[in-house]
Amino acid sequence: MFRLWAKKWKHNHMIQDIVVCEDTNDTRTHKVFHALEEVCYTFDLSKPIWLDSTIEAFQRHSKARFYQDNFVDAIDFDYLEIQVIEE
Repeated sequence: MFRLWAKKWKHNHMIQDIVVCEDTNDTRTHKVFHALEEVCYTFDLSKPIWLDSTIEAFQRHSKARFYQDNFVDAIDFDYLEIQVIEE
């Protein structure tokens, strides 16, 4: 069971969160992309852009933060954080 926890942060307070479960035989990368797509749909966000620094942080810590620079549209929070909590 693959689980990804996504949290929206504003002024050092978590304002919204969701845990997405993936129980498919896809690769880890596909599971992350599918889970992030579900998060964006639930939070009504555009899909963030994976910058090199975001990819590097995710590969090292299974955790990444998407700031305003990662989004094409304006966001009303400080950042979106995703973290793999179970693989």
